Amino acid sequence: MTQIGRSSKRHHVAVPGGDGARITLAWAALTDKGYRRAVNEDSLIAKSPIFAVADGMGGHSAGDIASAAVVSRLAERVSASFVDERAIDSALRAAVVDMEKSAGQTDLGTGTTVTGFALTTADGAPNWLVFNIGDSRVYELEEGELRQLTVDHSIVQELLDAGAITPAEAEVHPHSNVITRAVGFNEDPVPDFALVPIVAGTRLLACSDGLTKELTEHGIRHFLTVGTSPLDAAGQLMDAALGNGGRDNVTVVVVDVLETPESPRPSGRRGAKKR
Repeated sequence: MTQIGRSSKRHHVAVPGGDGARITLAWAALTDKGYRRAVNEDSLIAKSPIFAVADGMGGHSAGDIASAAVVSRLAERVSASFVDERAIDSALRAAVVDMEKSAGQTDLGTGTTVTGFALTTADGAPNWLVFNIGDSRVYELEEGELRQLTVDHSIVQELLDAGAITPAEAEVHPHSNVITRAVGFNEDPVPDFALVPIVAGTRLLACSDGLTKELTEHGIRHFLTVGTSPLDAAGQLMDAALGNGGRDNVTVVVVDVLETPESPRPSGRRGAKKR
């Protein structure tokens, strides 16, 4: 397990060309190996402008190597206040090279999921750049409504999309752990990207599937809502996941948007504008 960045109660980011305009964020991150895993193969970065979770796989220490490679390469991009798709892409490709150099440490190959969000600009305006490979997820809570901002790359998600199974059947499907896209395993990483407006009062969550295995979306919404701060919300999510069994490594990164520049709210449905 590799953790980059610490909790922050208040962090200001100047908006380019904003004549003093700024974004103010607060965040917290927690990770635990759970009760049934020998080691924690999750890694995370919680350091503006990038907030991400990587859930390693591959057996032995391979998963830890893979997830650490991803967050370490992403951390090289935090010298700027805002990043773009090319920065995320290049970091993930560099991480795959790092994994290949460590391939001798395991015969099973190595790889990881990754999901997160980063400060970016689009048409001169600040936005969240949400990215995802695998089945770790990003959620957004706004005015009590929880939205999943990522789409799982998994066999179960494909079956759901095709209408072959119901959401209830997906919860207990025998292939629930089988993903269709990853970073590593000698494959070119192909993330999904989405732009999401940055709105004051919203709370974002990036998490590994160790959380979503133990909590329904109703439970996630509850703990994100009642948490008085990012650290409180992260702690309640973690306690609930471990209390419900803790069958896998659990990692959560919670970010609050405290302040944004004064601007009209975007019209229409807020959400992904995919490339």
